[in-house]
Amino acid sequence: MGDTLITVVAIFLAAILMFVFPLMSIAERNDDISQLGVQTATVDFVDNIRSTGKITQSNYSSFVQTLAATGNSYDIEMEVKILDENPGKKSAQVSKDKIGENVYYSIYTTQIEADLIASDKADSADGKTENGSGIKRLKEGDMVSVTVKNTNSTIAQILKNFVYSIAGNDTYQIAAQHGGVVMTNGGK
Repeated sequence: MGDTLITVVAIFLAAILMFVFPLMSIAERNDDISQLGVQTATVDFVDNIRSTGKITQSNYSSFVQTLAATGNSYDIEMEVKILDENPGKKSAQVSKDKIGENVYYSIYTTQIEADLIASDKADSADGKTENGSGIKRLKEGDMVSVTVKNTNSTIAQILKNFVYSIAGNDTYQIAAQHGGVVMTNGGK
């Protein structure tokens, strides 16, 4: 009887060592690859905005499709801090480069998406379907930041929760963040 119990325990431990841990390792590598892809896509998207001075519907759609290609779903949070120079403001110092004179106001993901859709509809109503459709123009000095977090549970998360009994609904495995100052006007 004692030998049978030891044999069953040994088979169970061997199954765990042969299947669960290698599966966890492969799942974690898959998450690492997804993390690298998401980070690269986020950096490219933000740097494109910074260098061109505009957010286009096509670039945003391409960014979302690149993220979706990893097989996960993501929460994309964008923030654009727009420089409000207020040219009518009376002051002794008129240089906009001085610290303390510039005021920023923020717009967020839903507002940016609404602006992209609204500009797309306005351009198609005017008959301009190729030039300028779905564009949010920015100016030099505006700040852009994008944060991406996965919303689904990856296989690695599920296995970790099973093996280690880690609990938490707000945990995410794959995340990326990038931001910077717009370097050029997105003129018309």
